[in-house]
Amino acid sequence: MVSNRHILRQGSALGALGRTALQAAMQKVQGVPKTAPPLPGPELTSVVAPRPRDLVDAYLRNVGGNPKAYAGRLPGHMFPQWGFGPAARTLDGIPYALMSVVNGGCRLEVRGELPDDVPLTVTAQLMDIEDDGRKAILRQRVVTGVEGNPEIIVAHMDPIVIYGKRDKSQPRPKKVMPTVPQDAHELARWRISRSAGLDFARLTGDFNPIHWVPSYARMNGFKSTILHGFGTMARAIEGLHKAQFAGATPVRGFDCRFTRPLTLPADVGLYVRQTDALREVWVGNALGGECFMSGTYTLEGES
Repeated sequence: MVSNRHILRQGSALGALGRTALQAAMQKVQGVPKTAPPLPGPELTSVVAPRPRDLVDAYLRNVGGNPKAYAGRLPGHMFPQWGFGPAARTLDGIPYALMSVVNGGCRLEVRGELPDDVPLTVTAQLMDIEDDGRKAILRQRVVTGVEGNPEIIVAHMDPIVIYGKRDKSQPRPKKVMPTVPQDAHELARWRISRSAGLDFARLTGDFNPIHWVPSYARMNGFKSTILHGFGTMARAIEGLHKAQFAGATPVRGFDCRFTRPLTLPADVGLYVRQTDALREVWVGNALGGECFMSGTYTLEGES
């Protein structure tokens, strides 16, 4: 169980959620904007105070990491905790319903060590919007650094808005859901509790109720609450560190897509497959079973 005291550290994210809810309410009254703002959008820069060490350690334990392996530094995959607020501001004026945005994926670049005892400089920008008439992918870039080294953690996020209706005069396309390959190798098995969504919210400030209020999640088409995509990603990265690298942190690049909602509680595995050219990773039920996240990763010194 994660302590409620960590909620007091989530001012930026909670402020962003409140701001988004207010803008969504205004959209219902005034309508959604008709055109997109000029792109790429402006760079929005914030300075964030050093993160409390007890918050960092609680976050790491929650996602399966070892706080001792991060002595004096912050895990790169924790960037949503300080980057969610600036990232949300980049979506001002977009021509889509803000409450319909879901997490489609993330490409994370860890270019160095992020110290835990100095202020962080966070820059967020909406780079592009890819709209096919039914859904829109919002390409965001969130960069974290410190004075003298502004680009230590670079995250490329792909929120998705599905807004269009299928043309019923056309045949329904056959939907092929991704699965975990039969030749992958299971590295770890996790039993993720029903409270995992609320715990991750306490640690990062992302209190979207689909992650912790069952009735709200069902109202939005889910069987129950679902785990945050970034919670799945963080568990996968720390699972790689623990199972393959004895708790060290050599993963420098991680590119993933969230392919299916991970309903809580859950019993899932971490799977990998390596070829000469590619290191692949999945989170899923079993070999050949449902896949909730798929991706690739690189180690230090690899491109």
